[in-house]
Amino acid sequence: MTRMASASTSSGKQMLSEQIYTHLRDAIMRGDYAPGDALKPQDLAKEQGVSLAVVREALVRVVGEGLADRLHNRGFAVPAFSDRRWQEIAEARRTIEPAMLRMSIERGDIDWEASVRAAHHRLVRTPAFVPEEGEHYSEAWSEAHRLFHRTLLEGCGNPVLLETFDRMWIASELARRWSAQRTPGRDGVEEHRRLEETALARDADAAAETLIRHLTLTAAGLAGPEPAQGV
Repeated sequence: MTRMASASTSSGKQMLSEQIYTHLRDAIMRGDYAPGDALKPQDLAKEQGVSLAVVREALVRVVGEGLADRLHNRGFAVPAFSDRRWQEIAEARRTIEPAMLRMSIERGDIDWEASVRAAHHRLVRTPAFVPEEGEHYSEAWSEAHRLFHRTLLEGCGNPVLLETFDRMWIASELARRWSAQRTPGRDGVEEHRRLEETALARDADAAAETLIRHLTLTAAGLAGPEPAQGV
């Protein structure tokens, strides 16, 4: 009985931790927390009606996804706009993804072409912003965006490279949302159309150049000064 009770308690704690993790992740993605905001375990535990241990476990997971930092004084905070990691991730993506796209264009078959066209169609037809989901782009658009970029690269046929893409994509999701908010005049629709067009035309040079520019513009959106509070 003691063992069963212990297992039940552990399972309940894991469920609570999962709920708090989901709450935190969604709140950060929605923009409920500004860049650099503190994530105070005591306040979160009181707000959510759970133990400090549950909150800390959830925060560690959020840190692992790059959505928060663990500070030297053992506190937690949302990363800053100026965090060097965003430019390092962008540099890694500009190095790896254009090479993968070239491989896809060389190796991709007609099924790959059809998948790219379908993924682009889904992206174009999905609303980027939904008022009830906060100030950043919608979850449906976010997934359509991820699917389009991944489909472009899947023709490379290399699962190790695709796993690398998946890790970098997750790590840069918050930066993408902030960058989109700070560069409202950017024509992302045309950028994605150009990516589809050059890839399906089998123009590897133009496609790689277009992708590099696309990734560079996202990073550039975070390279300026921190926005003033309340603006």
